[in-house]
Amino acid sequence: MNRRVAVASTDGFESQARGLARRLSLEMTAPDDPRPDFLLRFIDDRLQLQQTGSGAPGPVWVDFVAGKAAYRRQQGEGRRTPLARAVGFKSGFPPHVIDATAGLGQDALVLATLGCTVTLVEQSPVVHALLEDGLRRAAESPETRAIVSRMSLVLADSADYLRALPRHDRPDAIYLDPMYPHKGRQALSKKGMQALQRLLGQDLQGESLLRVAQRRAGKRIAVKRPVRAEYLGGVKPDFQVQAAKTRFDIYLPSS
Repeated sequence: MNRRVAVASTDGFESQARGLARRLSLEMTAPDDPRPDFLLRFIDDRLQLQQTGSGAPGPVWVDFVAGKAAYRRQQGEGRRTPLARAVGFKSGFPPHVIDATAGLGQDALVLATLGCTVTLVEQSPVVHALLEDGLRRAAESPETRAIVSRMSLVLADSADYLRALPRHDRPDAIYLDPMYPHKGRQALSKKGMQALQRLLGQDLQGESLLRVAQRRAGKRIAVKRPVRAEYLGGVKPDFQVQAAKTRFDIYLPSS
């Protein structure tokens, strides 16, 4: 799916906008240009992705400090939550996790908050730029500086990245949350994922990525799925971890 993305220059952030446009090989345009499908623009020192057109939802950005991220930190999502159990978190053993479908990084942040070392792999240069900006701002905040120090970001095709991993660098767990077309009212509440799906299209590589992950994970692969969704690629997991509205299908590595 080819969506036209441009960088909009805004007062006070002209140099950042020009640098981003050069780095991503995107055109520069005005903030009110209706021709691109999406605009990247700096507002209040944060990078936002704004869909254009009549009735477009509000902007999307990565925020590891405030909003939902702050709520999840303050609620103290603990070691026995489904996500923690899914990646094999144990007392005294915070695993190294590769989040091979990084998205907006919210689950990666929860794992890093628990003490896990998390490598986020994102193949979209636009989404990678949003994540990079979110990590930059989080590193400047005393509340999240130590947490995001356990998070590293890679721009790469996840399957290629996993195939190239030396044996000694293989993670304890690989986490997959493939793009899934939510329907009805649930979709309306997930503005960030809705924007990513419109930008990137439906994930058609989840099945092949699972096969690669099974050959590269040290201990397990955790696949996040809607609770009633079919297995990824029709492959039955070795076991499952259930949550209220989602489930985690757990696969053990293949030889």
